[in-house]
Amino acid sequence: MEQIYLAFVDTPGFFASIIRRVIGIPYVHVVLSMDADLREAYSVGRRNPAVPLIVGFEKENTLEIEAVFPHAKYKVVRMQCTAEQKKSIARQLLQCYKQRKRYHYCIIGLPFILFQIPFYQKNHYTCSSFVTNILEQNGISLFQKHFSLVTPRDFYELEQTETIFEGSLHDFNRKVYLMIGAAYES
Repeated sequence: MEQIYLAFVDTPGFFASIIRRVIGIPYVHVVLSMDADLREAYSVGRRNPAVPLIVGFEKENTLEIEAVFPHAKYKVVRMQCTAEQKKSIARQLLQCYKQRKRYHYCIIGLPFILFQIPFYQKNHYTCSSFVTNILEQNGISLFQKHFSLVTPRDFYELEQTETIFEGSLHDFNRKVYLMIGAAYES
């Protein structure tokens, strides 16, 4: 068995505070990663951490996020998948990244989530609907509802995951880069 990783992100801000109140958990964003260090981590969210209005599909950069949100909190969990699923997900994420300007945030879909009405506009996703759709396309069905209705809370409450980190993004980055530095010294 292989592992894939989900990162839950809590950043400050007006939009995040609204989402936090609606979904009822501290983490407002979910990221899909191929590694525990989040070096190969992707999501639908801010293209630039400092600019909340420009959103789409991007590769996450925890150092850039920490620079803008020095008090951000992160939770990283892992879940099991097959080697074939992990390879396929990684290929699909790289393909999406090559075509990242085609993917957008589904602002219109947000009220549909509140009223539990499935809604899909081509290449428009929330962070959690994108992750759900990618996983489902690769044989990992986690929820008994349409992917457009999945929220970060649904991922947060999954029993199939194991927490490997929870704390400040600063501490996460420090841990990752200390491990990388130790690997180079060996």
